[in-house]
Amino acid sequence: MIVTVNRKAHFNAAHRLYNNEWSADRNEDVFGKCANPHFHGHNYELIVSVTGEINKRTGFVMDMKVLKDLIKDKIEEEFDHKNLNIQLPEFKNLNPTAENISVVIWNKLRSHIPKKLKLKITLYETPRNFVSYCGE
Repeated sequence: MIVTVNRKAHFNAAHRLYNNEWSADRNEDVFGKCANPHFHGHNYELIVSVTGEINKRTGFVMDMKVLKDLIKDKIEEEFDHKNLNIQLPEFKNLNPTAENISVVIWNKLRSHIPKKLKLKITLYETPRNFVSYCGE
């Protein structure tokens, strides 16, 4: 049987959407308030989904305590109360859109989850705006 387990987490972070190759006016036209040079913040909600066969010995797809600790260590500790543009090296040359943040999170977690399990990241930037990424 194939089952998906999900772990929800959250972090608060600031960012600025901005393309260094564009003028301030063009950035404002494309990104609106999100291009504010003084940054802005979000209360991000994160859902990490792991899909795979149920282990006959444990009854788990993945031990949720292991997943919880992994998310805390690799994501919450690194992202929470940070300015993504300034404090996370992954965004030095990468615009920290919700789409790009979800890919960075996926990459940070993928190597710590057994390859036989499928990983999907769902990131809510607001209660109504969210993205999903599963490595494709």
